[in-house]
Amino acid sequence: MDWGTDLWDQCDTIEKHTQSGLELVEKYVKFVKERTEIEQNYAKQLRNLSKKYNPKRGSKDEPECRFSSYQSFLDILNETNDYAGQRELIAENMMMNICIELTKYLQELKQERKTYLSEAKKAQQSLESTYKQLDSSKKRFEREWREAERAAQYAEKTDQDINATKADVEKAKQQAHMRAHIAEECKNDYAAQLQKYNKEQNQFYFNDMPLVFNKLQDMDERRVRKLAQGYVLFSDTEKHVMPIIGKCLEGITKAGTNVNERNDSLALIEQYKSGFERPGDLEFEDYSQGINRASSDSSLGTPKGPMDLLGKNRNKNFWLFSKKSKLSPSTLPPFSTPPAPSPANGPPSPKFGRDPLSYCLKEINKTVKPRISSFRTLRRSRFTPERTTPTVTEDFTHLPPEQRRKRLQQKLDEIGKELQKEVDQSEALGKMKDVYEKNPQMGDPASLASQISQTAQNIERLKGDLGKYENWLAEAGGRGDTLRYRPHTFNNNGAHDVYSPDGAHSEESTPDPSQAIYAEFDDDFEEEELTAPIGKCTAMYNFPGASEGTISMQEGEVLAVVEEDKGDGWTRVRRTNGDEGYIPTSYVNISLNK
Repeated sequence: MDWGTDLWDQCDTIEKHTQSGLELVEKYVKFVKERTEIEQNYAKQLRNLSKKYNPKRGSKDEPECRFSSYQSFLDILNETNDYAGQRELIAENMMMNICIELTKYLQELKQERKTYLSEAKKAQQSLESTYKQLDSSKKRFEREWREAERAAQYAEKTDQDINATKADVEKAKQQAHMRAHIAEECKNDYAAQLQKYNKEQNQFYFNDMPLVFNKLQDMDERRVRKLAQGYVLFSDTEKHVMPIIGKCLEGITKAGTNVNERNDSLALIEQYKSGFERPGDLEFEDYSQGINRASSDSSLGTPKGPMDLLGKNRNKNFWLFSKKSKLSPSTLPPFSTPPAPSPANGPPSPKFGRDPLSYCLKEINKTVKPRISSFRTLRRSRFTPERTTPTVTEDFTHLPPEQRRKRLQQKLDEIGKELQKEVDQSEALGKMKDVYEKNPQMGDPASLASQISQTAQNIERLKGDLGKYENWLAEAGGRGDTLRYRPHTFNNNGAHDVYSPDGAHSEESTPDPSQAIYAEFDDDFEEEELTAPIGKCTAMYNFPGASEGTISMQEGEVLAVVEEDKGDGWTRVRRTNGDEGYIPTSYVNISLNK
């Protein structure tokens, strides 16, 4: 069954149906466009929401960022941002695969439909034109036939009229004969036009129009099939990103399961632990006996406990648990110098001492800083009405003991890394100077003097800083975990300054406990195992290798590359016999393994 056979007489119906189908495609395209706008707005709102609650760059280093609950919230924000990206991808794919494709296909269908309808219209116009010719010939035949009949009747009447002359009769007969001949010609023309019309009508209804209708049917079926594919894509577009959306949701679930309340509590303790001892019991002062106890040298003056220290605020909550109380320095009694602890018994215990708060302050503040600064550290707030911030000191005495030890250890690690870097640079400059002295054509040794001097000054400065912070760490009751190495540093003459494993000089040198430096390797390679080659190199020039740590080579010799150039102009190589050493990088053509 097809349109050309069964709907041969439904041209208007077919035209309306195809037009309705194209309008349905347009309607679906608009629907998908509005859906993509919804997805885009949804994704935009999600991104704005994630950005709104994401911390700024500077706030990411705040103490709260260390807690697992805070990190999990950041993970949720990141997953939400990724989820918004997937919604944007859905909108983009729908626009590209459905809207744009269907719009382009719709234009092609409209043009194709227009062509088919134009062909049908031309065939119909041709049939109508033939029918008009047929009707005209028919009417002419009818008219001429009637004229011929009247002429024949007149000729017969004239022939029977006795009064008519022979000439009149002959003229009437000729006229009737001429009219009969014209009518016969019109009859033949009418017959020919009728035959032509019937032929064209048969062609129109059995060939031309069925062909056009079948083409329209094929076009409409292709339109329906393409529209069905668009319906499927509407679902598949979202299905394709479902695995990634599922991962985003799994990430949010994982962020929730990663929250560890115990670790958060430990992190809070680690971050804010002051290291102070709890205040001891206050002693009973029996004023009924009229005895005024003198100030102890190890106390903070007349007041013996935190409540006495608060002065006029003694009726308020203790300051360790209150943020509203403000103390000025005038409310504090004067400090007395604590006596040296007894060598036999040691310092009094804060738990059993007569004045525990005084002992705490004495143990915390053993530096030359005023005692009042330690009390400010203990309180971790401001004393003056203007709420002035405590002065940040280089030895971190403004921090509680535990936090101070951590900061000092962190500072020691930073100085150690910086010192190691300077030592490595000093070694590299020493080697380069030695090579320049042996091979003047490679460079001027004097050009390195300023760099060597500056590096030596940096090393001495860092050594002093290292010793200073180690002393402060020892005073704070901590111990340095820095490793001691035996580096080989170079002086301006290329000679080695050897240090013992504990960071001090050898027996010929004066020990210096403040010198703690790091080293990277031993120049003699005695303690290193053979490493696998990372490539090969071919010598382009001869190199004598006269200085310590270098190796000689001949032009064209192939060596194994053990260590790449670290920026100092030297590459470490090895011969087949196991000899290793450094060669100038510019003297060889290097090919590294991939």
